[in-house]
Amino acid sequence: MLMSTDTRDTFQSKPVTIAPELQQEIEQFYYWEAKLLNNRRFEEWFGLLAADIRYFMPIRTTRSMREADQEYSGVGEYAHFDDDYNMMKGRIRKITSDVSWSENPASRTRHLITNVMIAPGMSADEYQISNAVLVYRNRLERQLDIFAGERRDTLRRTVKGSGFEIVSRTILIDQSTILANNLSFFF
Repeated sequence: MLMSTDTRDTFQSKPVTIAPELQQEIEQFYYWEAKLLNNRRFEEWFGLLAADIRYFMPIRTTRSMREADQEYSGVGEYAHFDDDYNMMKGRIRKITSDVSWSENPASRTRHLITNVMIAPGMSADEYQISNAVLVYRNRLERQLDIFAGERRDTLRRTVKGSGFEIVSRTILIDQSTILANNLSFFF
C-alpha cells in the first residue's frame, strides 16, 4: 500500500468493499475533526494526530499531459507544508496565541468533507483514506478564500476517545496558484 505522502492515487482501480459500519465510523471521525477545526478547538484537534504524523501539502504546478506525473512536488522538495509532530505542535502554539498576527483576529473556517473512500492499510489497524475537501475561510472584513482538493490520509485505530488517529495526511489542492494571504489554518 502507498504511503499517504505519495501523490499517486491509491484508488485507481475499482473501490474496495468495506463494512458499512466502518464507513460510517470513519466518516463520523472526519465530521468530528471538521467540527473541531471550525470551532477553533485546535488543542483537541491536535489530540487526533499520531506522534508519528506526517502533514504534507506539496506544491502543484500546471503541466502538460505527458508531464502529469510531475504535477506535484515530491517528498524532499519544496512544499507548502511538510510537518512532523513537533512542527504541528509549534503551529498549534502559534495559532492559539495572541501574537500570531496572521490569525488575530482568527479566521472563520468551514470544512466540508465528502467522497470518503477507504482501503486497508499496511497493518490490520490502519486504513488508507481518500476524501474530497472544501475549505471556506473568511478573515477580517473582506478576505475570502476557498480551497478545493483531496486529502489522502492514513488512519490508525486507537483506544483514544476518537477511535482513530491521523498518521499521515497529504493535501492535494486543486489550485496551482494560491492567492490567499497566508496558509495559517489547517486542512
